[in-house]
Amino acid sequence: MAPALPPALAAAMPPVQTAQVNGIEMAYYEAGPKDGPAIVLCHGFPETAFSWRHQIPVLAEAGYHVIAPDQRGYGLTSDPDAVAEYDMEHLTADLVALLDHLGLEKAVFVGHDWGGFVVWQMPLMHRERCAGIIGLNTPYQPRYRAEPIELFRQVYGPDMYIVWFQTPGEADQALGSDVNKTMRFFLRKPAALRQSGETKKGGSSFAFAAGLAAYDPAADQSQFLSDEEMAVYVALFEHSGFTGPINWYRNFTRNWERGADLPTRIDDLPCLMIMAEKDAVLPPSMADKMGDHISDLEKVLVTDSGHWTQQEQPQAVNRYILDWMRRRFPA
Repeated sequence: MAPALPPALAAAMPPVQTAQVNGIEMAYYEAGPKDGPAIVLCHGFPETAFSWRHQIPVLAEAGYHVIAPDQRGYGLTSDPDAVAEYDMEHLTADLVALLDHLGLEKAVFVGHDWGGFVVWQMPLMHRERCAGIIGLNTPYQPRYRAEPIELFRQVYGPDMYIVWFQTPGEADQALGSDVNKTMRFFLRKPAALRQSGETKKGGSSFAFAAGLAAYDPAADQSQFLSDEEMAVYVALFEHSGFTGPINWYRNFTRNWERGADLPTRIDDLPCLMIMAEKDAVLPPSMADKMGDHISDLEKVLVTDSGHWTQQEQPQAVNRYILDWMRRRFPA
């Protein structure tokens, strides 16, 4: 049974709705005129649709039909047991089925973090349902040259968090044992990862297991969320757990194998890349070569923002999205 919605969630978001899509029950939040251009906001890890609370009312007021789902395994949406049910084919098909449920032919898909990986795959797998793509922090990247988990192991070492996530049950238990600590560990200001030692020079990088174990929330001065906002995330992840979200990472190899025959370019589709100046996980330099693969691309930079850009710098993100939407998809 889903938890009672925390007061901050109920106050900041439209009423939650649910739909049977692609074999799961998906929770989503909808606002704005239903005859306006549709824009679907896809969150990352470890977040939910709540991460878009600053964007939903602004886009809706500007005349856009805004849809923000809790994606598969997150928040109030179903969390299937099988790891393979979290592969890219399912994640993109969920969004297609949500459009079908809402009677929408196309939408602009906006994705942050893991949501960014999903929305950049949408035009490769479901081109006819895409009006445009906006990547937030997450750039479009062509298919890896070799099996990705082994590449991560070679480049970053065995303690790198994506490698760590591959072990069944281990990270699930570590992240779920103290959800408040876990969420405060992840949702921090730009320099927090470097300052607390999760990245190491000359050794493993992004070693989140050791960082989480050593992390002391009481001594942390790098939080940007209010206690009420943090309580929303804690309640939602205490409900859903972390296995579903981590299963997205356990499909890196499967996605790589099954994506061998997909297109490698995105042509004749409006695309916007919003980069964050101080993102240690997805730095702006990762977007340098996107123009080699996308024919209609604009790029902008949000200054003084770390990884959680739509929450750290919501006004800048709203400004960039609205400017681009008004030029490319006027309401």
